[in-house]
Order: sequence, then structure tokens, then C-alpha cells
Amino acid sequence: MNTPSAGLRARASEHALLPLRLFLGVTFVYAGLDKLTDPAFLSATGDGSIGQQMEAVRDAAGVPGLIDLSMTSPVGIGLAIAVGELAVGLGALAGLLTRIAALGGALISLSLWLTMSWSTTPYYFGADLIYLLAWTPLILAGAPTLSLDALLHRRRGATGRGRAASGPASGRAAGPASTPGTSPGGSGRRARGRARARVGP
Repeated sequence: MNTPSAGLRARASEHALLPLRLFLGVTFVYAGLDKLTDPAFLSATGDGSIGQQMEAVRDAAGVPGLIDLSMTSPVGIGLAIAVGELAVGLGALAGLLTRIAALGGALISLSLWLTMSWSTTPYYFGADLIYLLAWTPLILAGAPTLSLDALLHRRRGATGRGRAASGPASGRAAGPASTPGTSPGGSGRRARGRARARVGP
């Protein structure tokens, strides 16, 4: 028996990941825009630059090789991170290609955790590890409600059902027609009979 409370619980379960998705989307959009609009960040040297930040954490990074690789083009890496965060955030907010966006967000968070925030102690003070784990449910479940992914899924389902429903009807319409009281091959047999009568002895 369906009750109002059961309906509310079902609706709450259906939208359980929505707050997480919105939070991550807003946060990554803000982070990307903040970097793109900060001329100091997109510089190889100077206070607040991506290059200075890399140099400061290089010796304490979990994977120093990533820092060394990034230092070959710090401005390019900083720009890639900013654009990636913006794209990931917009994808999460719109619910478009959500699993791919979540995977991208997880990879960005993983790279930042292994480099920029690896030395943070205790570990729960570092946000990047938390973001990495927060993206995991969206990688697994996507955005099943209030998303462009869900809208596209419903439209594909409706198109498939429409094609399935029109298939048998078109097959019937293409079949041979016959007049009432005669079989489909009746007129052909009569015509062959008349032809034999004309050429017979």
C-alpha cells in the first residue's frame, strides 16, 4: 500500500545525489573562474603564481615527478586545470555527460592531492582528497534526475518505443491487397486460363 511517507522517501532517494552534484558543480565552476580571472595565478613566477606554488610544494609532494613535469610549462598546466575545473563544474550542474564530468573532477582532485595538498596533516584538513571521494558516487550513478542526461535518456526511450509500435503497422500496410470474395492469386489463375483457351486446339 502506497502511503504519503513512502512516496516522500522514494522521492528523497531519487534525488539523494542532487545536493552533492550541485555543491561540486558550483565549487568547481567557482574555482575555475577564480583561476582564469587571476592574472597573478596564470604566471610562471611571482607572488601567488602557479609556478611559485609548485616550487613551494615540490619537496613535500607525494609524487614529485608530477611537479617536475608541470614545471616545464607551469602556465599551461595552470590554464588546463582552470579550464578543466570549469568544464567539469558546468557538466555537473547541467547533468550532461555526468559520469565523464565526474571522472574528470576526480582526476583533477587526485592530481592536486598527490602534489599540492599531499603534505597537509592531518589528512582530513586537505580538501582535494575529500573532493576525490565526493566525485565517486557521481561516477557510479551519474545524474538520474533533474539533468540533461535524464532528459536525453527519456527521449531516446520514447523514440525507441515509437519505432517499435510503428513496425507491425507498416508491415501490415505493405502486404498484398485483395478484393472481397477473391483470393490474392484468383485473378492471376483466371487470366492464365483465358490465355490457354485462346492458344489451345
